Amino acid sequence: QVQLVESGGGLVQAGGSLRLSCATSLRPFSFYTMGWFRQVPGKQRELVAAISFGGGNRINYAESVKGRFTISRDNANNSAYLQMNSLKPEDTAVYYCAAKQWGLAAMSRLEIDYWGQGTQVTVSS
Repeated sequence: QVQLVESGGGLVQAGGSLRLSCATSLRPFSFYTMGWFRQVPGKQRELVAAISFGGGNRINYAESVKGRFTISRDNANNSAYLQMNSLKPEDTAVYYCAAKQWGLAAMSRLEIDYWGQGTQVTVSS
């Protein structure tokens, strides 16, 4: 059974930083485009960032996080990461790790092969 396990969420003050991790059982991990989505109650899940399969040469960020968030992957450890700096209250959401085999960096929430269970990020003002 495939597993994507997020960690690193929590409560942080505005301007602070958090690093989310997604440990996976995907094999081979390098075949999968990895993404981070977020969702708040009453709204659709939205793409935050995605990094392409293989070496991760293609990266895509939502406009709202460009310059603040950095996505990365470690194929040797079958993991993906999201470094979040200069956090704002509007970044508060449940963050989900997602995987799509041979997917585009412009990931669609409708075309995901596997989801993690989500981790809560709360940014206080």
